[in-house]
Amino acid sequence: MQEMINISATAQRYSIGLSLPPSDVYQLQQASRSYLLPRYAVLFGNLYIYIYINDVLGDELKNSGKFPLVVSTWPFVEAVRAAWRTVDSGLSAMDAVIAGCSACEELRCDGTGGIRGSSLSNALRKYVLVALFCAIIGPGGSPDENGETTIDAMIMNGVTMEVGAVAAMRYVSDGIKAARLVMQHTKHTMLVGEQASIFATSMGLPGPTNLSSEESIGKWKNWKKSKCQPNFRKNVLPIDDCGPYHPENTRNLGDRACVDTLMPGLDKSEPYLFNIHNHDTISMAVIDKMGRIAVGTSTNGATFKIPGRVGDGPIAGSSAYADSEVGACGATGDGDIMMRFLPCYQVVESMRLGMEPKLAAQDAITRIARKYPDFVGAIFALNKNGVHAGACHGWTFQYSVRSPDMADVAVYTVVPDTSST
Repeated sequence: MQEMINISATAQRYSIGLSLPPSDVYQLQQASRSYLLPRYAVLFGNLYIYIYINDVLGDELKNSGKFPLVVSTWPFVEAVRAAWRTVDSGLSAMDAVIAGCSACEELRCDGTGGIRGSSLSNALRKYVLVALFCAIIGPGGSPDENGETTIDAMIMNGVTMEVGAVAAMRYVSDGIKAARLVMQHTKHTMLVGEQASIFATSMGLPGPTNLSSEESIGKWKNWKKSKCQPNFRKNVLPIDDCGPYHPENTRNLGDRACVDTLMPGLDKSEPYLFNIHNHDTISMAVIDKMGRIAVGTSTNGATFKIPGRVGDGPIAGSSAYADSEVGACGATGDGDIMMRFLPCYQVVESMRLGMEPKLAAQDAITRIARKYPDFVGAIFALNKNGVHAGACHGWTFQYSVRSPDMADVAVYTVVPDTSST
């Protein structure tokens, strides 16, 4: 078994193991629970696909000391390439963040702009991507309870500390560009909902646009058939399978009997397990040739979220943060939990006080895990000298990097540190 693991980790960038015996599957599962393996695992009936990506387990890594530098959550290789082309041509970190996040929105990252495909056949690559990343960034991404796709986005200038953001934006697909327009043409930091859409189109962005897709609508319909389970509601009971919902202690509904009498035998909403399958976020940081730092994010938020929900994606200090005097941070995961801690602000401030990126990232994750042991999330940290590192909890995390001494984008794998909790 160990031989197979070693071969998988070193023989090629991607190694696929198919139809493993149950005993081997069990051993792999046990190894992964011990955080020994950087891997993703997918189950299709009796078919297991294991993908091993890189053999770097989240240690600090330095570039050549030359800029520019691009770092992004997840293996969004095409998005990082787009940002790199922009910043390497001499444009600013802000321009590069726009280019990278826009590419992710246009490519519907996690759909076509995710894992680098050179080592996988097109058919297998599509098969694996659909399984691993069933959420998509941009149009056609995560639907809410009503089946609608909306966009959250944020951009931050690490020189001026200006921030522009949009949240729960409807009918406009260019989230990161809309966020920059908020920064450039208003004295506000964030616009939300349909009013954000009206502002974006008045500033020249295309719209209104249907942000749903056949995939997102199909996913939503299947969820409805499952009585809208699981969902993000708690301590409620529905009048019908999918609502409207009322507090579970409701006893007076006018002419209606109590909720418990109306819906006999209907269980309360199941706990919602937040994981890689039901959310989608790109968080990107760029250092340009002048040493200026910018960060940006784009996301559709959590799949089947309650309409109107705003996660951490457009919140400066939570999903991303930048200060050109110190460095930057990007985050992904359970935004409803993470935004309570402003982990990226914490990371940058820890680095300001002299903490190295690896320790700063681990510290921020540990602060959350102490209060929420079951949360899932991840962070990359980047200081102004180009040292980068990652930390995660509850899942294996990957982030992508492009620097002058690299021939192409590199994807690094980070495994959870169980000693910190």
